[in-house]
Amino acid sequence: MKKSLLALLSAAAFLMASEDGYEVYKNSCASCHVEMISVAELKKNLSKLKAPPMVEVANRIKSNIVIADDDEDVHRRVVTLFISEYAQNPQLEHTMCDPMAVERFGVMPSLKEKLTKAQREAVAEWMYDRYEGVAFE
Repeated sequence: MKKSLLALLSAAAFLMASEDGYEVYKNSCASCHVEMISVAELKKNLSKLKAPPMVEVANRIKSNIVIADDDEDVHRRVVTLFISEYAQNPQLEHTMCDPMAVERFGVMPSLKEKLTKAQREAVAEWMYDRYEGVAFE
């Protein structure tokens, strides 16, 4: 019982101290990436967009990273680690965007100087959870 209570209190303390991924998104990512958009709206507004929609980015990364044993927790950790590291050091050879998106928008700028590691991790976790089961249609 003591171990369970201690684990619960530790988790609660971590959550209170950690960054809010949605706030990080709104403050640092939303100026380029729209949170949600339909394919029809995307086609109408493509010339106005600065970057691919976040729903498409999240879904493409999540579908491209395959874990051999289908462990959801491992998949979540690998995807969020990729997003966090990519935001710090984006490179063409590591992009998972559709080639037409890369041609249209290019490779995103590094957020190394703009976001802390905790902020990058928070937004990566928010992206994973926000678009869980959300299709880009």
